[in-house]
Amino acid sequence: MLIKSRIEGLSDWLFEENVPDAYVPNYSLAEKSVSIQQGAISLANKQFTSGGLFLMHSEMRFDTPTSIYTEVNGETITSQFIFYKKAAEQSKGKSNALYGRSRHNIRYIPTTSTEHEVKEGIDYMYFLIVLSKDYYFNLIDRHSILHEDFVREIEQGNYTSFSSEDFFVTLEMRRVIDDMITCKQIGELKRMHTEARILELLMYQLEQLGGNGQEQELIKGDDILKLEQARELLKQRYAAPPTQKDLSRAVGLNEFKLRRGFKEYFGITVYDFITRLRMEKARKLLIEEQLPIAEVSSFVGFSHQNNFSIAFKKYFGLPPSEFKG
Repeated sequence: MLIKSRIEGLSDWLFEENVPDAYVPNYSLAEKSVSIQQGAISLANKQFTSGGLFLMHSEMRFDTPTSIYTEVNGETITSQFIFYKKAAEQSKGKSNALYGRSRHNIRYIPTTSTEHEVKEGIDYMYFLIVLSKDYYFNLIDRHSILHEDFVREIEQGNYTSFSSEDFFVTLEMRRVIDDMITCKQIGELKRMHTEARILELLMYQLEQLGGNGQEQELIKGDDILKLEQARELLKQRYAAPPTQKDLSRAVGLNEFKLRRGFKEYFGITVYDFITRLRMEKARKLLIEEQLPIAEVSSFVGFSHQNNFSIAFKKYFGLPPSEFKG
């Protein structure tokens, strides 16, 4: 399969890769970096290619409206993630804005050419996985009920998306993407790491995209920013956490969306998140600072040491005394 892309106004291709269609186990992983600082264009791009696989991570910003032309020759299954934040949000110090406004989908793209307009004044982070059909079906069985409707369209050669609408990117997906971007392995280990993370990422996508859109209706981009704020507040005040009513008021999100959205987006309830913060901090204080159990209990918000010990044993399977040197 041949895939290539070019930015309007530039003569050189952003990428032009002829990727083998066949899935080849133990195929070497080639890496390439592209940086463009030219006029109104600022772009940093990393690319990885293997047998049946092309992966790209790109951070870009355009000071004038621009178009990106993309051409595909062959049959591809693409896993696409786009994160963006407006310059105004960045100037206000909203560090999570890039992740809050984010979308993803899985698409089958046969031979085609497209042109997409990108707006000015927005920081984009684009993460793209392009798999040959052979590679995709080596990861996920062709007859799996996870994607039967999707496979039906693939077999007919129709351009299709797994879901008719893009979904928000969950915390688990972000973690996997960040893990691939920051991977320090090289050679064979990096190829194994990349393949494992691609399968994990597809699993999270299929799980969410196959959910009939119920969560998508519940949580929208602005809600995600508020959920991020709620998590930060809990991290700061876990020893004396606000009630869910107070927390919902503090971030401007109703209690129902707070409870359901927090569980869906972070994969953990508000109560369990507070417990995790308390227990992990308690373990650190016991092991690294060797503080007395009574002092640790009070530090992480327990008024009675016995209640702390019960909660600690339930969480770790051992009483706090076992963590003392």
